[in-house]
Amino acid sequence: MAKNLDPKCKQCRREGEKLFIKGEKCNTSKCPIVKRNYPPGAHGQDRRSRPTEYGQQLREKQKAKRIYGLLEKPFRSYYKKAMKKQGDTGEILKQMLELRFDNVIYRLGWAASRRAARQAITHNFFFVNGKRVNVPSCQLKVKDEITVKPVKTGKKNITELKLEKHEVPSWMASSPKEMKAKILNIPKTDEMDQTFSPRLIVEFYSR
Repeated sequence: MAKNLDPKCKQCRREGEKLFIKGEKCNTSKCPIVKRNYPPGAHGQDRRSRPTEYGQQLREKQKAKRIYGLLEKPFRSYYKKAMKKQGDTGEILKQMLELRFDNVIYRLGWAASRRAARQAITHNFFFVNGKRVNVPSCQLKVKDEITVKPVKTGKKNITELKLEKHEVPSWMASSPKEMKAKILNIPKTDEMDQTFSPRLIVEFYSR
């Protein structure tokens, strides 16, 4: 499977904000966006020109791709699927991205980053409705129940998580002690992080 091999911290610096790709490091003073909050490259500090309308749309698309760890082809595929559904295309696109299995695991706090969640999923850490699922892009549905494989609960990357302090989105219910969770409803606009503008992404692809 193809993946973005660009240095993670450079991706954040290019977008000018924390995308929380590196997990716990993003919350410390070691985060490069704190030390060097300007685009990477020899002339990064000189790139202060105001972006055009097209440039703003492009940046929002790139930001969303980097947040969810997707390349252009699968990201565009999500857009095309959202276009075919009735309703606000931007909101539907964001809902589809939020309901990806790897994102759900990250939102539950069961992984330090989406990248870590993806690795744990491919290593058979989780069950969905009692069945093993090892596909990070799997689209979860309302009433789906997620559990951690019993033999995996003692693994270091699970035991080190601060689950009791993690704030789970309102569209999910979680039981940290039992390592169980359930999708309660399709996430609504006010229940999702406003880290990027899906409207600008729709405008970009509609050009």
